[in-house]
Amino acid sequence: MAWIAAVSLGLRTLLSYESAPGQVGTVPHDWPSASKIERASDRMTLIMLAHPHCPCTRASINELAQIMAQIQGKVRAHVLFLKPQDSDSSWDDTDLRRSAAAIPGVTVSSDVDGTEARLFGAETSGHALLFDSAGRRLFSGGITGSRGHSGDNVGESAIVALVNDHAAARTSTLVFGCALLDRHQPEKGASASCPN
Repeated sequence: MAWIAAVSLGLRTLLSYESAPGQVGTVPHDWPSASKIERASDRMTLIMLAHPHCPCTRASINELAQIMAQIQGKVRAHVLFLKPQDSDSSWDDTDLRRSAAAIPGVTVSSDVDGTEARLFGAETSGHALLFDSAGRRLFSGGITGSRGHSGDNVGESAIVALVNDHAAARTSTLVFGCALLDRHQPEKGASASCPN
């Protein structure tokens, strides 16, 4: 009986962890004027904010690859990886960043001290935002159904539908990933912490 109780508790804890969303800040309705990221004026722009050490974001990068395969050439896509200003070049030179850079049509860059993440209201790694050519936000949220799990999900479907001029079932979803910024030291952002 004790073994069954322990296994049950472990499974419940695991399921609770996988389905616990991350925080979302104040997401702007329009493209932030202070952003240094170049927004496309001839097509939609897709932004993803990510932490290079977040294991949960692997699934978000996989989903981004699926999205880009379906909407080839219809969006300008950027993945911005957090990079503390005082870190060396190896800090964000991760397999996760290389995987994102290998996706056709995706531009990868560093988000020094989370400046862009703050502008876009992203507090959790894997947060994606879609803007139209005039800079109006069409979608904000995650593109995985739970923490670290690839597969069909509402966020992916919404982005593909919106890019193809169809109605989306939802224009915002929960984001599953590690915290982008350390709340106690937001200027550093030096570690990825997934909520328990």
